[in-house]
Amino acid sequence: MKKIMYAIFLFALTLTGTTAFAQVYKTIEDTAKLNKEFTEVSNDIATLTAKLTVAQNNMPGYRAKANSADANAQDAAISSSNQADKATTKGGVKEARKAKREAKKSYREAKDARSANKDIGDQDDKIASLKGQLAKKQERLDQLTAMRTAIGVQYPQQ
Repeated sequence: MKKIMYAIFLFALTLTGTTAFAQVYKTIEDTAKLNKEFTEVSNDIATLTAKLTVAQNNMPGYRAKANSADANAQDAAISSSNQADKATTKGGVKEARKAKREAKKSYREAKDARSANKDIGDQDDKIASLKGQLAKKQERLDQLTAMRTAIGVQYPQQ
């Protein structure tokens, strides 16, 4: 237990120590570095915004595919059930084989529907991740803007 507490304390100390040494732009000499990071963050924001737009635009296609797969799975299940009823009613080997084929088809359609619904979930996760990354980049851009303003106030143009 003591080792775990020691490890947690060490981890927390390391985490706070690394943020203390984070790059902060304070002087006029740091302006070039500040502008470089500002440009990189701005480009990252533009890239993430484009990816987010593409992901959001693809979402209706995923939903349509999932709805179609759900409908196909339901139709296949009904067909399989009807064929199974025929096989039990008539009792022939031929009918049983048809019922088995229909059941396999129904199973494949259900797997396709499950896969399509999983794709929707994955796309939702991707959109949420992109939104989170975009928020972090925007926050960093705001920090850089504040630093740029502070340098401008501290060292006005002559």
